[in-house]
Amino acid sequence: MSTSPSSQASAPPESAPGGAVAVLTAAGSGSRLGAGVPKALVPVGGVSLLRRAAAGLVASGAVSHVVVTAPAEEVDRFRAELEGLLDAAAGAGAGRCGGIEVVAGSPRSRQASVALGLAAALAAVPQADVVIVHDAARALTPPEVTQRVVAAVRAGHEAVVPALPVTDTVKEVEAHQTGEPEPVVGTPRRDRLRAVQTPQGFSTPVLVAAHRAGAGRAGDEALAASDDAGLVEACGGSVVVVAGDERAMKVTTPMDLALAELLLEQRFAGGRRPAQASGEN
Repeated sequence: MSTSPSSQASAPPESAPGGAVAVLTAAGSGSRLGAGVPKALVPVGGVSLLRRAAAGLVASGAVSHVVVTAPAEEVDRFRAELEGLLDAAAGAGAGRCGGIEVVAGSPRSRQASVALGLAAALAAVPQADVVIVHDAARALTPPEVTQRVVAAVRAGHEAVVPALPVTDTVKEVEAHQTGEPEPVVGTPRRDRLRAVQTPQGFSTPVLVAAHRAGAGRAGDEALAASDDAGLVEACGGSVVVVAGDERAMKVTTPMDLALAELLLEQRFAGGRRPAQASGEN
């Protein structure tokens, strides 16, 4: 895997027959946020994580169809949350997208939810050449990240992940129960480490084959792949890294949510108009 992300900005990639489709994973419970609603519906800057994440994909101009995976009991609520998004984006000149649909995800694992979303996306756009997999929790991801990822896949890379250099020293340990001292067994070289984000991009046949090969792991969160690039790696596939973005942080805890609010406040203080119906990033 490449360890030298490119920081070159990308224009919206030229479309190919069928275009790129996106699976937006949003089936998480959000228990660590303690908000009492599914995590994707938690607002940041007055707009839900779900709507912001979907708007960012649409604004990239690189995605022709978006499939959202939602908790099964919340599908109608998620559909209502996304109502009018495409019209608002088109009115703002924020990109073109043929459709957004919401399907039930799986309670078993993220991997199982992505597999369901992937099937729905390819049923809607059978000729899609690129599949993007994105987490709604990374709702502030700039559209340029999606553009870079899609462009790299179309340049010939079968699997592409955005990532940032790791700034902390990382220790590998012998895992013990929580609270017990854990012996250090190694210190990886920091210059070879990258913190991986989403959206991740894949050649369609590569991702389909990876999910098929790894399907046996999807039924147990403890065994399932933590990201789709890991499934490709497990099949012997090649994964490359492109430049990520600090704004593509993952909102998991109350502290993450507070940081996301602060980022938006700083952006608005700098002259950006607050997001409204479009959920722009």
